[in-house]
Amino acid sequence: MGRVVLVTGVSRYLGGRLAQMLASDPSITQVIGVDAVPPKDVPAGVRFVRADIRNPVIAQVMGDAGVDTVVHMGVITTPAQAGGRSVMKEINVIGTMQLLAACQQTPTLRQVIVKSSAMVYGSGPRDPALFTEEMEPRHRPSSGWAKDSVEVENYVRGFARRRPHVHVTTFRFANIIGPHMRTAMTHYFELPVIPTPLGFNGRLQFVHEDDALDVIHHSVHHDVPGTFNVAGDGVMMVHQAIHHMGKPTLPTPAPVLAAVGRTLGALADFSAEQVRFLSFGRGLDTGLLRRSFRWRPRWTTASAFDDYVRHRRSHGASDAG
Repeated sequence: MGRVVLVTGVSRYLGGRLAQMLASDPSITQVIGVDAVPPKDVPAGVRFVRADIRNPVIAQVMGDAGVDTVVHMGVITTPAQAGGRSVMKEINVIGTMQLLAACQQTPTLRQVIVKSSAMVYGSGPRDPALFTEEMEPRHRPSSGWAKDSVEVENYVRGFARRRPHVHVTTFRFANIIGPHMRTAMTHYFELPVIPTPLGFNGRLQFVHEDDALDVIHHSVHHDVPGTFNVAGDGVMMVHQAIHHMGKPTLPTPAPVLAAVGRTLGALADFSAEQVRFLSFGRGLDTGLLRRSFRWRPRWTTASAFDDYVRHRRSHGASDAG
């Protein structure tokens, strides 16, 4: 029997590229791409449906198509993408609630895959060297995308308990980076002068965009429920990454870092959560992912970041994100 996969967030780079990958997969009969705004180019083989996942109409779309797999890529990471923090939270949290409600009403559904973030662990001086999936955050996120991700995961876990016959997989990604990624983190590294928290040098992990898409594609064919950290091998320090960019730093006391950062670049993230991350960083243990999926990333943290730097130097900034 053929597979019918629905992908949210297809108007953004990762969602659109994943939909294209799935449409090229001969084992998948139909790929439905959903977003509130149409993509610049609908990937070949993808049926685009213009729909807001906050609207209950998404349940009709899923039921009529007989969707068996949902890949939720439609989480917004910065207020600028959404048009403001309140809209961002509504899309992320209310949108996920409505999507899961639609999943409950779809009798053909057997798999849900959710793109989450390692930001759910927070950042702080009492963090372990490496977070495993069962660890609770020592410094729980209190704002922004990180807090949204915590709420999204809570709703996803609730859905998994109510629908035990559906395999629910949540991926907690480290910062995704690569030639075509445009995120708040890449905007930070592209500032002409990069402000850093004075006296701190946080640990960074990256996932190459190709690996992020590959593990999601891999999971569509491997029904492994649970929550999994995803990161490239190794770590980089904030100052090490800036050195790779060839940029000067501006060591700044943490209390005024946000104000200084905003004067340099509006698209970079200088929220309280991000300043803590730049100060302390975070490390992820990815052993569970490797054992459960028999999969490992092709790019290390350092090689993923260097690939981004090479493309940035040779092509300049991209519009993807």
